[in-house]
Amino acid sequence: MTTRTAGCATKAELCRAVRRLAHDHGLDPALRGRLVLSAAEVAAEAVRTAEGTSVTWSFEPDRNARGSGLGVLTVTLRTARPPAPRSVTELPLPADAVHGLDVVWRLPARAAATGPVGNGGPAGGSVNGGGSSDDAALADEELRAVMARADALTAEHRRLKDELEETNSGVLALYVQLDERDEQLRTAHGQTLRELEDALRPSPLEVEGLELAVHYAPAGTDAPTGGDLYDWFVLPDGTVHITIVDALGHGVTSTRSALNVTHAVRTLTLEGHHLESIVARTDEILLPFDRSVMATVLLARVNPASGELRVANGSHPPALLLREDGTARYLEARGRGIGFPMPGSDRLVGERLAPGDLLLLYTDGLTESRRDPIEGEKRLMEAARSHRGRPTEDIPGAIARDMHTVILHPDDTLALAVRFIDGRSPDRPPTADG
Repeated sequence: MTTRTAGCATKAELCRAVRRLAHDHGLDPALRGRLVLSAAEVAAEAVRTAEGTSVTWSFEPDRNARGSGLGVLTVTLRTARPPAPRSVTELPLPADAVHGLDVVWRLPARAAATGPVGNGGPAGGSVNGGGSSDDAALADEELRAVMARADALTAEHRRLKDELEETNSGVLALYVQLDERDEQLRTAHGQTLRELEDALRPSPLEVEGLELAVHYAPAGTDAPTGGDLYDWFVLPDGTVHITIVDALGHGVTSTRSALNVTHAVRTLTLEGHHLESIVARTDEILLPFDRSVMATVLLARVNPASGELRVANGSHPPALLLREDGTARYLEARGRGIGFPMPGSDRLVGERLAPGDLLLLYTDGLTESRRDPIEGEKRLMEAARSHRGRPTEDIPGAIARDMHTVILHPDDTLALAVRFIDGRSPDRPPTADG
């Protein structure tokens, strides 16, 4: 390993010395330019104050690659004052080490050439021996290398930008496709839910002397039904039977429980059981099959010819009767629901409807959306009064919208309206309820 040293009194001498030794050892022009700039920055203060600098370099061949000429070039720049450590790390070519006044770079290189270089002297001679034209040529080579590197980076940046734009376009197209697919799935899902909801509803009922309408809304949009169901049908004597069920829970499980209750009530009703006994008998029928069923039940019978009304209740919110003159009251019938201790309706509540009277049957999701059920019943009465002049088919939905202006705990909601109109005919006497 040979070590050489060159003293440099000016910046030009320093740059020429570093440039020559770097060129002689085959450094890439871009790397060479960085080394020259770094050495000039480190020695700037010393040169300005005429304190002088010196450059020492040595080349150590790679023992594992004998005969290849490859090795490590060590360049040491000594100045009259120690450099700031931070400035050394921020150089165009950060130094590998700092020892007192010495700043050291270690670079992969090759052994110095022995032939002439351009217009300068021998490559292995003094680093200050080259002419100014030779130094300018090397500096020009470094500049071209830097520009080529910048151009390459610009081209790479442009390529990456184009690829990114293409990727973004592809991602955007994919998002559009996914959104369209999602919309298709939502549409199909919604259609399926509506069909399932319609399948669970009884057929529309048209009875002379009565107008009936219903509004139902599940607690969540992900399930078409919950535990709130209704059933209505006409008995052989012309009386209309209505069942309102609110099974415990939400979703499919509560829907199954509510369906079991409505089917049992319909069967018992068509078999001729008295209205007052049906709640208890329904519990007896379902208990052996499903002990988890818990449901409140309200049963109503309306004679469309006479307006005679009978109501049985099993732990369900009371029916609201709104007279034509605007007076209103709740029909309180005591009882306990399906799955409750001692299930059954204690008694029936009877009324006689007059033309224009409105009966509202509902589940607690309509009145208990706020903290106070009593306050909910009061608001329900006010809403019913405000909307009683509407067509019957619009009343349940309008009342539900009023009641749900604020919802603190969402629940399935069912509202069913029955308006009595003068349906009596001379050849159709009123019938008594069983």
